[in-house]
Amino acid sequence: MKSLPLKAVSGFERGRMGGKKRKRKTERASIHPRNKYAENPPDFRQLASLYASFQPYVFYSADGKAKIDWTDFNATRELTRVLLLHDHGISWWIPDGQLCPTVPNRSNYIHWVEDLLSSDIIPNTNLDRENVRGFDIGTGANCIYPLLGSSLLGWSFVGSDVTDVALEWAETNVKNNPHLSELIEIRKATGEETQASNIVDDDRSLVALDTSKSEDGDALPSCSHTRDVQSDSSQKNLGHLILVGVVKDGETFDFCMCNPPFFDDMEKAGLNPKTACGGTSAEMACPGGEKAFILRIIEDSVVLKQSFRWYTSMVGRKVNLKFLMSKLREVGVTVVKTTEFVQGQTCRWGLAWSFVAPAKKMIPISVSEKSVMSFMLEGVQRQFSAMHVLQYAESFFTDRGASCKLNASLFTVDVTASDLRCNAIYNTNDTVLTKSDGEDLLETSKNSESTAPTLSRISFCVCVFQQSPGTLLVRGTIQQKDNIPSGVFSLVFQQLEATMQGKFCKMKPL
Repeated sequence: MKSLPLKAVSGFERGRMGGKKRKRKTERASIHPRNKYAENPPDFRQLASLYASFQPYVFYSADGKAKIDWTDFNATRELTRVLLLHDHGISWWIPDGQLCPTVPNRSNYIHWVEDLLSSDIIPNTNLDRENVRGFDIGTGANCIYPLLGSSLLGWSFVGSDVTDVALEWAETNVKNNPHLSELIEIRKATGEETQASNIVDDDRSLVALDTSKSEDGDALPSCSHTRDVQSDSSQKNLGHLILVGVVKDGETFDFCMCNPPFFDDMEKAGLNPKTACGGTSAEMACPGGEKAFILRIIEDSVVLKQSFRWYTSMVGRKVNLKFLMSKLREVGVTVVKTTEFVQGQTCRWGLAWSFVAPAKKMIPISVSEKSVMSFMLEGVQRQFSAMHVLQYAESFFTDRGASCKLNASLFTVDVTASDLRCNAIYNTNDTVLTKSDGEDLLETSKNSESTAPTLSRISFCVCVFQQSPGTLLVRGTIQQKDNIPSGVFSLVFQQLEATMQGKFCKMKPL
């Protein structure tokens, strides 16, 4: 997405403008193009004429536009009921107070998962490609994702939850749709967690949410689909099982999905007065909010690894998205993908990761043209010095066929590599592939000679600097740029960083 160019102004003109800089306008993400409501939003007038039960909730503005009162739980529940019946052939209901999902928003998530599964970012390990199998973490009484996913795409689901009310009504909603019931299993997440929860314990102070506002300052709406996780603060480790202990031995899935509890307490969950989509305390909040909950999913994914092709979750705050992406890099995932979900004035983000070896290399364009790259080695183990790191850099490139010259007095290594040597360096399964927010990706095939980058030669210098005890700065600078495809140096340096972090730094708790 390209920002609109800003008009240059003189100092005099800038003074007349009060010294304020004009904000760069960016194109906002939109509803998913395959979403049924992308071109045809719900028509309240038509629905009221077709469904007498919905008619009492519809009123008309001065200009004749049909509207409903979004602060009326009964109105939003009836809207969801008639949309599911009218557009998807799904019979559905939930009792008072349970979380009521919005159908267009939930459809966005389903279609994004569909995009992930149909992409060739990672190989398709599902031999039965016609039978896609998903796992909905905390399906809730509404059971919305299994119902939509099976109806729209024919996917099969396991939907898990912990409360009796959620499980009972999820089962009822499945049974009331016999054409889908064979595709959906409702499973109780029984027992208490047995896995060590270092992620949650060690990040307790980091996980506490200091605000319930989104990136643009708006309070998060209470209608977001969150999960049945008890909010009792005495449950130090969020209490219930999430994936480990619920997924059976030998089970495999194409994906999991989750809308975590966005809030760490019910007081913050009720800050948006503009919506009334219900939600019990068990559904709306948990200790540490969404950050803690998603960290638990990450922890379980490290245990289950390739039992799932894709692990995914909704994220309500952009600041948490960036934090969680950094945690995923630390645990060694092979791919991280993000997206933005938009419905009306509400923004959410999707986070996906995988441990399956990627089929493609992805180069962030924003860093592909950089001639200088650097990274920090923090928590360097005491037995290692800057010289150890420098010598390792030399051996790293030498072992892969590059020509190196170490200068011990300057703490530098000059590296020269041919095209084949560079391919040998970055074409490994250890590369962490990420997409930063707002970046487009330049993709080059990992195994295809026809699309692999070719170059005559690249030369660069690697320097090591002591920043403070236990912290080193490693910097790389391109010295020769002749015939170098975009992104090659970035991939090589990222591979060096990944291996150095593993060798020299203490394992960080999640």
